[in-house]
Amino acid sequence: MQLYNTLSAEERAIMIDDAGKQRLTLSFYAYAKIQDPKKFRDDLFIAWNALDALGRIYVANEGINAQMSIPAENLEAFRATLEVYDFMKGIRLNEAVEHDDHSFLKLTIKVRHKIVADGLNDDTFDVTNIGVHLKAKEFNDILDDPNTIVVDFRNHYESEVGHFKGAITPDVETFRESLPIINEQLKDHKEDKNLVMYCTGGIRCEKASAYFKHQGFKNVYQLEGGIINYKKQLEEEGLESKFIGKNFVFDNRLGERITDDIISQCHQCGKPCDNHTNCENDGCHLLFIQCDDCKAAMENCCSTECLEVIHMPLVDQVRMRTGKQVGNKVFRKGKSENLKFKHSGELPDTALAAAEKPADIRQKIKIKKVLLGKAEHYYVKAQVAQFTIENHDLNVGDKILISGPTTGDQEMVLEKLVVNGAATTTAKIGDKVTFEVPFRIRLSDKLYKIIK
Repeated sequence: MQLYNTLSAEERAIMIDDAGKQRLTLSFYAYAKIQDPKKFRDDLFIAWNALDALGRIYVANEGINAQMSIPAENLEAFRATLEVYDFMKGIRLNEAVEHDDHSFLKLTIKVRHKIVADGLNDDTFDVTNIGVHLKAKEFNDILDDPNTIVVDFRNHYESEVGHFKGAITPDVETFRESLPIINEQLKDHKEDKNLVMYCTGGIRCEKASAYFKHQGFKNVYQLEGGIINYKKQLEEEGLESKFIGKNFVFDNRLGERITDDIISQCHQCGKPCDNHTNCENDGCHLLFIQCDDCKAAMENCCSTECLEVIHMPLVDQVRMRTGKQVGNKVFRKGKSENLKFKHSGELPDTALAAAEKPADIRQKIKIKKVLLGKAEHYYVKAQVAQFTIENHDLNVGDKILISGPTTGDQEMVLEKLVVNGAATTTAKIGDKVTFEVPFRIRLSDKLYKIIK
């Protein structure tokens, strides 16, 4: 019985595009006593793999924490796999504000010590004695109370691009760091203030609210369902958003817009921007904010040092990383001397610029297309794009689609084609191709051929 991924992310992306089905991005969590997390994990994998469900899921003796992508047509069947377990009957599924078919490209279910790394000893306090859940309108009302202190229990790279107005935004990289900091900072207000907290989907506050009640705070509240559910209720009830900016999410989208306000800056040039990226150098993989101009100039890199590395032969890049911890095991998310405009801690409550609202992906008309490859470079002066062909042939006269989170969907007919430096009419798998594109492309863009 298959209990692991057999397809690469690239292969899965092609299958998703070829299927042409609408997918939903959603998240949920539940605290419960799970006696055998390994068996629980295996049973879920078998059930969800059969439904083409993808995502990143953590299970532990204390419960489950899941962020997932599923075909819309399988939603009810997916709910049925949850209803098998008493503790997940009627569970709330937080649907993403902005859906993306490629939000997850693998099904990964891991057994962990805890579903959220909080650093707490649960035996020392009652984890079920949680703070009062507040819906969006109730949350807005209590924020207007001058006796309220609101705390963002997310990390610095999350709050930098979006947060509730007037919130305390700890300059931390992990949830566990924020707990003692806030406890010390607010120790003189345990009885006279409303301690109101929020996070992305509610799971961090569920445990944090119980912890702070144990620490002696009398009036503890939490945003039910987190920022994701808050946005949904705003739309349903026509409420004012007291959250400004973008909500950081832990999937390939790296964020979903709550309001049009851009409150952060490109970490390299200072231009108003709230688009996160990961450094193209696999030996760095730094998470930081980068605007389109810097992305093109720096080729998705965080520094000139990393830019030099990605142009080295691959064998040399691998040799440099051999024996070293790389990627997200060691980097400080968004913390680097090379990033001159990084902000954290005390953050602004006013916008630096306004963002254009992206089209609702769910409203896009599905077109039949096949993935050809990904963007390699854009020559600004010549207005020429470079791609590597990884699947299928490409011919002059083909109708193509260049698609990406910032570029959107741009269709055009291929009139001229250069392969490996020579003009030709056909490109094969493995070829590096260049052709004129009358708009700037990004390294996150993908090239498709539209099938008639």
